[in-house]
Amino acid sequence: MFENLSDKLEEALKTISGQSQINELNVAETMREIRRALLDADVNYQVARDFTKNVKEKVLGSKVLTAVSPGQQLTKIVYDELVAFLGEEHTEVQLSPKPPTIILVAGLQGSGKTTFCGKLAAYFKSKGLAPMLAAADVYRPAAVDQLKTLAEQVGVPVHAVLEDGKVVQDAVRVAKEAVAEARKNARNILIIDTAGRMHVDETMMVEVENIKKTVDPTEILFVVDSMTGQDAVNTAMEFNQRLNFDGVVLTKLDGDTRGGAALSIRSVVNKPIKFASTGEKLDALIPFYPDRMAQRILGMGDVISFVEKAQEQFDQKQAEKLQSKIRSEDFNLEDFYEQLQRIKSMGSLKDLMGMIPGVGRQIRDLDIDDDAFKHIEAMISSMTPQERHHPELLNGSRRRRIAMGSGVEVRDVNQLIKQFKEMKKMMKTMSKLMGKGRSVDLQGLMRGRM
Repeated sequence: MFENLSDKLEEALKTISGQSQINELNVAETMREIRRALLDADVNYQVARDFTKNVKEKVLGSKVLTAVSPGQQLTKIVYDELVAFLGEEHTEVQLSPKPPTIILVAGLQGSGKTTFCGKLAAYFKSKGLAPMLAAADVYRPAAVDQLKTLAEQVGVPVHAVLEDGKVVQDAVRVAKEAVAEARKNARNILIIDTAGRMHVDETMMVEVENIKKTVDPTEILFVVDSMTGQDAVNTAMEFNQRLNFDGVVLTKLDGDTRGGAALSIRSVVNKPIKFASTGEKLDALIPFYPDRMAQRILGMGDVISFVEKAQEQFDQKQAEKLQSKIRSEDFNLEDFYEQLQRIKSMGSLKDLMGMIPGVGRQIRDLDIDDDAFKHIEAMISSMTPQERHHPELLNGSRRRRIAMGSGVEVRDVNQLIKQFKEMKKMMKTMSKLMGKGRSVDLQGLMRGRM
């Protein structure tokens, strides 16, 4: 995400990285390049101008640090300003002290509202809450069916109003009844999907205003397509004037988009970005953290989000058992297979690798298939339980059988066994190091990069 902006900011910062000191001349040159990078990424002109003005003032007004280079010092100041530009701190969706929490979702047609509603339901369900969806987009063909399909995938109820098999075109009624239904069935989160248009029109705005007056939502979220350019800013301003929404949701951040206009919304309407959608799958929704996004834009990765994703699949007892196996050399192909399943459940492989500092740019143009592990899984699945637990039994004839059973060549089986042995050695070495009290301070690592 934001590859174009990331590349150009990196180039801009290079103009001062080789300098022995910071002065007005090289700072002015660097600010021109940064402003150009922001404008090329479709950041609002006034926002880009204010950004570079603030950075310049802080650079020239800061105390020269002998421990860091001019490039490092400028990068730190750009990072701090980028965090401020993106909103300083992560802002959670506010939950109502008296359930249900009512979340009204608004935006233009095609912005990804309905899909976001399904993702948000999945997000809250993963947090142990009981969400429910309301199909108040009563005009777009198949909108209700789409929401029902998403609700079925998530495993949550959806409220819609139909008469004689047809959708009743009364969005206010749908929302009002959904609130009553949520209370009746002890659903503590109600997400209302509303209608959109190809452009802002009075009919749409009046309808969503009436829904707001009727249900008094806890939160109103404005969904914006990150690929729509400066129109996204103008639309956000209009919606905010009419609805005074509480937060912004950026969708389609995985697309080939400059994305700067979407990021500008936070500064223009002074409302926090709360979520970012990074793919089609229902789990491709992340809470928006300004500092983490700034790190990714500046090519520093996002280690904290990577660890959090891992922790979602983390089981303390299983982890301790696994560590014990590694130390005693009992780690086998059955254990390896289980770990593959955990990695797959964390999300897109390319997105995960992009969170690792220094890796994102290297893999940007690579086509990393989420099914990359399939042939490995097939080979392990073709082994007997005894072979998985005791890989040393895998002689030539067994390897030929496994290759035939999994549709690969014998050399692929040989490579798997070789890589497994190498990985096992490396894991044992790391385990010994960790056992000597050496641990990884992730927060410290991130501070070190600053």
